[in-house]
Amino acid sequence: MSKAPKSTARGSRSLRPRTTSDAIEILDRRVIGDDPDLRAQVRAAEFELAVAQIIHDARTDAGLAQHQLAELIGTSQSVISRLEDADFNSQSLSMLRRIAGALGKRLEVRLVDGASVFESA
Repeated sequence: MSKAPKSTARGSRSLRPRTTSDAIEILDRRVIGDDPDLRAQVRAAEFELAVAQIIHDARTDAGLAQHQLAELIGTSQSVISRLEDADFNSQSLSMLRRIAGALGKRLEVRLVDGASVFESA
């Protein structure tokens, strides 16, 4: 038994079935589409957010408050806050991404366990 087309406010026509409920995928298809400039901006923002999350996670895993990390590295709490909010000038990161892309590579940023540069010998 076949179903009749669903009625819409614009009249009777078939609606395409939704294939995803993922908001990111929907935005990607509907808003970004094939615009290469917009796609590049989105990739840059995603990268900056990933770096911000890495910083936040490493700080909280170390059991430090923002002001404590700031003291360790000789900066202010507001600088740490901006880094964790991805509200920073990412020219260096942007340049690294461009270099990686030009070389056919992908840039990864990770914090790995190891000796601290702040430890005394």
